[in-house]
Amino acid sequence: MEFESSDPSVIRSIKQRELLNTWLRAAARHRPLPLIGNFQPNRFGEELADMMGFDVRGVGDSARFLITQEGVRLTATYGNEHIDPDQRTNRYLDDAIGPVRYANVIELYRACVTHRRPAYSISTVQDADGKDVSYERLLLPFGSSSNVEQIVGSYKSISIEGGFKINNLMGLKPKALPVILIRAIIDREFVPSRADRRLSDDDVIELD
Repeated sequence: MEFESSDPSVIRSIKQRELLNTWLRAAARHRPLPLIGNFQPNRFGEELADMMGFDVRGVGDSARFLITQEGVRLTATYGNEHIDPDQRTNRYLDDAIGPVRYANVIELYRACVTHRRPAYSISTVQDADGKDVSYERLLLPFGSSSNVEQIVGSYKSISIEGGFKINNLMGLKPKALPVILIRAIIDREFVPSRADRRLSDDDVIELD
């Protein structure tokens, strides 16, 4: 499935829209990539359970992604509760989730690194009871130079069928393999805005 070029309207989650706007504000302060230290979302602590942090080691298709933070809900989503909390970070993503799952997600991470722009995807998967669940992934790139050095990821699960079982939703043995619906790079021309103006949830900054 090819990546589409898109603007922020492709993102469904309000929380992820807010994170993107925070990234855009940071991007306006430092080019070509925002600095991770300038990324300061409101109510950040409330979002950490659904977020991951990575250090990018290498460039291009050889890049690997070292986990520096793993949210507790993601630990359940990927069936990693059996792993000691101290061992859930400082390991590479490909080692953490295995080759099959890694093959399903690596193109999004590589696209984020290559384009140096936020990358977004929506997949559908079924929980243990057969309920359809949308899994929304937003990757935000950061770096002090022209290369992506860190990625912050936000991962949201939602079902129109109501409550669902999150445990092992994206694990090694899920009920059904995820089906990708959308893969997008957020790189369209956006509505210009001064960097010092506070953005609302619907405002965006022009990217070069």
